[in-house]
Amino acid sequence: MKTANDPRTERWLLPDGVNELMPEDAWRVETLRRQIMDNNYRWGYELVMPPLIEYLDSLLTGTGETLDLETIKFIDQHNGRSLGVRADMTPQVARIDAHAMRNELPNRLFYVGSVLRARSDGAGGSRTPLQFGAELFGHPGPASDAEIIQLMLNNVLLSGVGSEALLLDLGHVGVFRGLIQDTGLDAELSEALFQVLLRGSLPEMQELLEAASVSAEVSRYFQDLAGLAGESSVVLLEAREALTGAGYAVQEALDNLQSVTDAVKVIHPELELHIDLAELRGYRYHTGIVFTLYDKAGFELARGGRYDAIGELFGRARPATGFSGDLINLALAGYARSDDMAPANRGIWVDSTMDHELWVRICQLRQSGERVVTALAGSSMAAVDCQCDRVLVHRDGSWQIDAIES
Repeated sequence: MKTANDPRTERWLLPDGVNELMPEDAWRVETLRRQIMDNNYRWGYELVMPPLIEYLDSLLTGTGETLDLETIKFIDQHNGRSLGVRADMTPQVARIDAHAMRNELPNRLFYVGSVLRARSDGAGGSRTPLQFGAELFGHPGPASDAEIIQLMLNNVLLSGVGSEALLLDLGHVGVFRGLIQDTGLDAELSEALFQVLLRGSLPEMQELLEAASVSAEVSRYFQDLAGLAGESSVVLLEAREALTGAGYAVQEALDNLQSVTDAVKVIHPELELHIDLAELRGYRYHTGIVFTLYDKAGFELARGGRYDAIGELFGRARPATGFSGDLINLALAGYARSDDMAPANRGIWVDSTMDHELWVRICQLRQSGERVVTALAGSSMAAVDCQCDRVLVHRDGSWQIDAIES
């Protein structure tokens, strides 16, 4: 028997982590969405709209365990195959590049769309983000990494935040991969070192390396790597010194980081750049540079990185780099004044019997960008209820606009 407090009787409740937007916030999000879409097009990126659901074997290709756990799955009633609701649009865009937009030249693609996640990414986190992002396929060099980061920054700046209030945190999984390759460590020890670096535990690392009887030089490399974090120019100098004897792959990764940070500083000299070479987020997915953009309060605004390996799993190996973020979080973070991120909430009220001449006038006003609200017969709704500050009246043989006295 259902009680008065039984959640099943409160039909207006939404699931945990699922939110809706009221008009003011919805307009802020929509205004920023339009600005970002126009901006990305001006940068030469083409809009794509992947489907909300796909077969799991395509949707989760090359994405790793985390996305698998976040994906809501069900069975296609047409053929019995497993389907999933997208939790991230990046793999879908990679599929589009590999097949639907097959091209030997670089592809610049962007997207904005809702995703659904089986669980939130933290306390109070949304399970239904409005994901925005861009991907650049077909170019392997630091120039494409730098462009993607600059586009990400350009998108975020449209929200009203200043670049001086942002922190860009960068890493490069190629440094750790290169050290593993150079030192010839076996898979078991490599995985153990990876897990220790994720936890940031230097005592554990030292015990692990001693137990494995690795050389003093190899041990020093990994212990130094754990501490190489801080202001970008300082960390890069320290890394060059600490990893001098490391092989080509490590030096190439450091060169890549140097090129990208130099390019970003040219455009955004006031932006704070931070490097953490022990940052291995997405290690099994990313293949090169990784980055996250925060505001100075530590709020994540967007993230991304290079993921060259995913194209091979779709049957076509293509270099790839990109970023994504939650448009709702960005628009509602409060960086811009509300009147900058929403349309003017005023309009023209019409409380007259409709005829052809009046209808033509209303159409002209709407086409010119005006908000025109007509009264409903039998309703007590007035101009003030619709936030109208003017009224359309018939005077001297024509329809004219008068201000409403406040």
